[in-house]
Amino acid sequence: MSKRVRAKDVPLRAWQRMLSGRRLDLLDPSPLDIEIDDIAHGLARVARWNGQTRGAHAFSVAEHSVLVEQIVSTLYPKLETKWRLAALLHDSSEYVIGDMISPFKAALGVNYREFEDRLEAAVHIRFGLPPKSPVEVKRKIKRADRICAHLEAIQIAGFGEEEARQFFGPLPPELDIEIRPMAANKAQELFLDRFHALLKQLDHAQTTRST
Repeated sequence: MSKRVRAKDVPLRAWQRMLSGRRLDLLDPSPLDIEIDDIAHGLARVARWNGQTRGAHAFSVAEHSVLVEQIVSTLYPKLETKWRLAALLHDSSEYVIGDMISPFKAALGVNYREFEDRLEAAVHIRFGLPPKSPVEVKRKIKRADRICAHLEAIQIAGFGEEEARQFFGPLPPELDIEIRPMAANKAQELFLDRFHALLKQLDHAQTTRST
């Protein structure tokens, strides 16, 4: 007579199956299980602001990521291509854990950042970046992230200018960006196009240095 398996005897499943066929362990992610197509597909379908935005389409994390890289490149034109790639991938962990608004992360009472850091390190390694970006680079990316959030807040999320300034800081005068939420498939293409353009630039720079 076979024994009944109790629920507590079954190991918890901590991996997610991707459309590529990869199985990504969320607790111990391997760079070998990370594919850019999975990241682009996921981020294009994760809504910023929990979907509480104007327009026919949600404003996706994929679009946000492209804009953050654009802002970084505008503010810091001499920044190395690898760090611009890091800017594009700054929210890459959200393709599996979603985009949780900051106040709710704090309210959970768990170290949510640890999960993000593990996934980010695995993504960086997969695409030839250091596991962690230098502090100064992270500062630049964070500034661009907040600027992008400010633009999103006043253009599509219902914030007034003063309220957005209070939460996200002032806007640099040299930026002129219009937020245009688009369909998921278009956002996915936009993200992939920018990723491959940066990767091509990075490969060219590395080849030039080695010759």
